[in-house]
Amino acid sequence: MRTARPRTAGGALGGFIGAVVMSVVAGILITAAVTPVVALSGMAANSAISIFNELPDHLNPGQLAQPSTIYAKKGDKKVEVATFYSQDRKMVEWNDISQYVKDAAVAVEDPRFYTHGGVDLRGVGRAALGQVSGMDTGGASTITMQYVRNVLVEESRWILDEKESEAAFKDATREDVDRKLKEMRYAISVEKEYSKDEILLGYLNIALFGRQVYGIEAAANYYYNTTAKDLTLSQAASLIAIVNWPSELQIDIEENIEKNQLRRDDILGRMLDQKRITQAEYDKAVSTEIKPDITPHETGCAVAESKRGLGHFCNYVQLYIMQDPSFGNTPEERYFNFLRGGYDITTTVDLDIQKAGLEAVKSVVPPRMDGLNVGAASVSVKVGRDGAGEVLAMVQNRPFNEDPEFLKKNKDYTSINYNTDYEYGGSGGFQVGSTFKPVTLAEWLRQGKSVRDIVNVNSRTVEESSIRASCLPGGVYGYGSFTFTNDNEGTRGNQSVLTAIARSVNGGLVSMQQGMDLCDTFETAEKLGIHRASDLPASESDPDVPFVPTLNGDFRDLSMVPSNVYGGIDEIAPITMAAAYGAFASDGTVCTPVPIKSITGPDGEDVPFTKSKCSSALSPDVAAGVAYALQYTVENGLATHARSAAGIPHLAKTGTTDDVVDNWTVGASTEVATATWVGNVKGKVSTQGFGNLMYADQTIWPAMMNVADQKYGGEAFPEPASSALQQTMANVPDVRGRSYEEAERLLVSAGFTVSNGGTQDSSVAEGQVAGTNPEGGSSVAAGSGITVYISNASMTALPDVAGQTLRDAAATMRSAGFTSFTFACSGEGTPRSIHEVVSTNPSGGSDAKRSNRVTLTVDCS
Repeated sequence: MRTARPRTAGGALGGFIGAVVMSVVAGILITAAVTPVVALSGMAANSAISIFNELPDHLNPGQLAQPSTIYAKKGDKKVEVATFYSQDRKMVEWNDISQYVKDAAVAVEDPRFYTHGGVDLRGVGRAALGQVSGMDTGGASTITMQYVRNVLVEESRWILDEKESEAAFKDATREDVDRKLKEMRYAISVEKEYSKDEILLGYLNIALFGRQVYGIEAAANYYYNTTAKDLTLSQAASLIAIVNWPSELQIDIEENIEKNQLRRDDILGRMLDQKRITQAEYDKAVSTEIKPDITPHETGCAVAESKRGLGHFCNYVQLYIMQDPSFGNTPEERYFNFLRGGYDITTTVDLDIQKAGLEAVKSVVPPRMDGLNVGAASVSVKVGRDGAGEVLAMVQNRPFNEDPEFLKKNKDYTSINYNTDYEYGGSGGFQVGSTFKPVTLAEWLRQGKSVRDIVNVNSRTVEESSIRASCLPGGVYGYGSFTFTNDNEGTRGNQSVLTAIARSVNGGLVSMQQGMDLCDTFETAEKLGIHRASDLPASESDPDVPFVPTLNGDFRDLSMVPSNVYGGIDEIAPITMAAAYGAFASDGTVCTPVPIKSITGPDGEDVPFTKSKCSSALSPDVAAGVAYALQYTVENGLATHARSAAGIPHLAKTGTTDDVVDNWTVGASTEVATATWVGNVKGKVSTQGFGNLMYADQTIWPAMMNVADQKYGGEAFPEPASSALQQTMANVPDVRGRSYEEAERLLVSAGFTVSNGGTQDSSVAEGQVAGTNPEGGSSVAAGSGITVYISNASMTALPDVAGQTLRDAAATMRSAGFTSFTFACSGEGTPRSIHEVVSTNPSGGSDAKRSNRVTLTVDCS
């Protein structure tokens, strides 16, 4: 672009060189323009034409940098969320630009634009004379040539490497014969390919109007809060004036307005001279005071936060693109393309659920609390057949801003997104507590077991070797022991798995894991997409947690420890938990979260991006079994706050970590899954004692899900397989007469839990098992508790004397140590020694003390 900078004293030599350059250029062009006979008559002419013809003559205008805009949908309408740009440009068509703008540009930049072929020979000659005389008379660069230069400059800005970009920019703007010849050669080729109106339109769309404002539409928006189509004559001339020297003539700087007006009035005069406007139009325009109405095109996710509370979601969309290889090979390249690509990005967010979530969070969790680094986050994702994986809402207690200076002054704000993994917002995740229990349940059901199976739910000390782990050395978790407790000590003894889940009893989950392989449980978690939120090892994120093995040795893998199967000790993002629970509600299919519904480019064509990927994590039967247990938890357990106000079936599980640092509710309908976390952002500070904070999740989760129910509905969860609901029965081994240790081993290996009932009167040898309750040989629920009694040898087996004569029976009894008798007849008569014994009391074969009186009944007939 030509400038109007004043000539400096040191510019005399430059003026002379410029004159030489322009003379050479003019000579070449004049030589090339004459007839072939004259042009080829001399050696100099031949050289000139050869040089000119060998220059490249194809220029591809390419794609201009345009803002990328993020939208949300509200019904059939698109609502702008935020805009991002390196150049604020809005492309417009010919009919969307005021004729005043077109006439002003031609009048001042290229009066013969519509008659020359891209290069104005008269203008080139005049420019050469001007260089010699020291006066800038203009005219060398036509609009087409300026357009060419702008295209080359724009191409330099599309180069990611800074050094290469700078070199290309210098090449496009250097002042020498070669650059000017190339510009002219390109201009001639552009004129052959495009119409004059198309070239002028391209020029007006590409031109810089100061700062990051590019193109006439963005300039009209920014400087006058209007459109290019509605610009007045005075405004049009004022804006075209800026193009000549943006930094000195842009009217958002007050001291520039006087200089802009001088340039504007000159343009108006030229328009009058060229009869593009009337005298009346001129008089009115030059008498109009320049009064800009500066309207910045706000950019970035801070705008999304201030207008719609969508700052963190907006940032998630932006970072999702930064992680998407569809937009480039590196995050830097993707961001570069994002700022310039002119993408229209329609997101998945549901503004109604988002609003409900924001209102609920604000009502129960403040941005800051003294003594606690308080945080709250809640995210909803779509499950089911349509739109699976789409992120419908994302809220948290601290609003978004990423300006370091702003954050220093406004402590209520944060750039950290508590809902996502580290690379999508900077959070390290939070311990999920008992919301991990359904994963253990899923593996239990996958093994063919039932929610009605009986397990020991008591707090206790467990030998590590009792937990199989086929992927670890030795095939067991370890060789020490660990002690755990239950938060709910009111539920004790042997209970169903269903009760253990609904009442969140740790002991039941430990018992379940003792019947499975630890490696299998974490493989199931991996299939559900559950992973740690950051690469930071658990031992670094919490000094009190030792380094523990993982399934694949990756820091994103879960810690493969028994406490995880019931206590959820790993830091996981809410969005990950929501996606996993979506699998329980949708036949076992887990889908990766995605915040984008569609992207179109400046040409209106679809732009590819990484969409949600779905996979089968669980069989439909297993998913249905988990859903059954979690729906029972909503109706009869600790998650009654998750019941639907609209009667839509819900499944859910609560979670609380040690010392009530973290509080969770995670659940779903068949259409939407939501995960809500409230707790301490960093460190181990209990939320107890901070009002009702530890119950805040019980307000936020229902608020979002009730709106989701109204909009998306929900169906009944599939019926589980009968095997998941049938109570497994097992026979109690007969361990009478064995040692207690042997009896315990046999009963445990049969799946029962064992308790010592103490001593019992018995004829079994002292110290051996006298019997069990239930008795050996009986059929009871698998996993039931068996009480084992130890003999004190205080009893003797009563001889069976039926069929003997009374005399012989008495002798047999005395020899066994029983000396006290009574006699009775089975009929009429009196017992005699020859009568036959028909029964005894106690009965023959039963245990009795020797001091007991034995009744012998004889057949007196």
